[in-house]
Amino acid sequence: MTVLKNDRFLRALLKQPVDVTPVWMMRQAGRYLPEYRASRAKAGDFMSLCKNAEFACEVTMQPLDRFPQLDAAILFSDILTIPDAMGQGLYFETGEGPRFKKVVSTLADIEALPIPDPQKDLGYVMNAVSTIRKELNGRVPLIGFSGSPWTLATYMVEGGSSKDFRKTKAMLYDTPQAMHLLLDKLAQSVTSYLNGQILAGAQAVQIFDTWGGNLSSAAYQEFSLAYMRKIVSGLIREHEGRKVPVILFTKNGGLWLESIADVGADALGLDWTCDLGEARKRVGSKVALQGNMDPTVLYANPEAIRTEVKRILASYGNGSGHVFNLGHGITPEVKPEHAGAFISAVHEFSGQYHQ
Repeated sequence: MTVLKNDRFLRALLKQPVDVTPVWMMRQAGRYLPEYRASRAKAGDFMSLCKNAEFACEVTMQPLDRFPQLDAAILFSDILTIPDAMGQGLYFETGEGPRFKKVVSTLADIEALPIPDPQKDLGYVMNAVSTIRKELNGRVPLIGFSGSPWTLATYMVEGGSSKDFRKTKAMLYDTPQAMHLLLDKLAQSVTSYLNGQILAGAQAVQIFDTWGGNLSSAAYQEFSLAYMRKIVSGLIREHEGRKVPVILFTKNGGLWLESIADVGADALGLDWTCDLGEARKRVGSKVALQGNMDPTVLYANPEAIRTEVKRILASYGNGSGHVFNLGHGITPEVKPEHAGAFISAVHEFSGQYHQ
């Protein structure tokens, strides 16, 4: 087993001492990098990048090669691989985002959905994980991920992205038993998918609940959080002789931090609408926190970026348990040198909080 040369990301997630605050970015391998755009052009389209282990490995490594101070790599894939493996027929329209050939609209549709086998139906993802892990050779930990059941359900019912989630919410309130069956199947699928990634070499996993924050408080607890709790309780939490931390990230979930902290994950991701220091007071020593700079700060000049990094570090204060990240994914128009200024500022200014 390869020795991990830089484990501060894993240590911070478990609230163990670190020398500086670790940093990575959601969507760090993405369209803001010219080398990523070149790889995508070579592959032909987005799904060809995801389904070819060599391409997935190449683009996962690109941000690490450009920014050696990054403390983690994240598997290059998509949250919609599970619905695709359930037979929904994922494709991407230029400028439109993801689309499905089939939509789920009735109880019969849901009853017919299979639960994908991670090796047989999503073997290309497991292959990518093991290829990336080998290529990393202990440089930094590898993060695996999945969408949350609620987030995946919205795409399956709407047939793609949505502004108002009209069909999904109608199903939730009209036929809650159908929605619960869909979410239960997705929770089973996500659990086995993430466990497959862990066995293939992922050293931490993150669940992206992108659309949980669009629910009412009661609906969030019943239709999103309950299923993430189910997943967390079914995950492999130790592998290769060390703990495998779990991060939950509900965008716009700041109202429910205490409830999310009770689910059993090791860390919560925060978007930029939360004050980090307040969030730390609210969750106490239960979980580590990840976040939470507004991604649009990266449009500003490097000095402004450095000022905002300092403010967020001061807000969290002394001690471990903070992984610095953006409050959502980096956006395509950001200049790579601005991302570089952000990453180096985190290491430069955080040492004083870990004396």
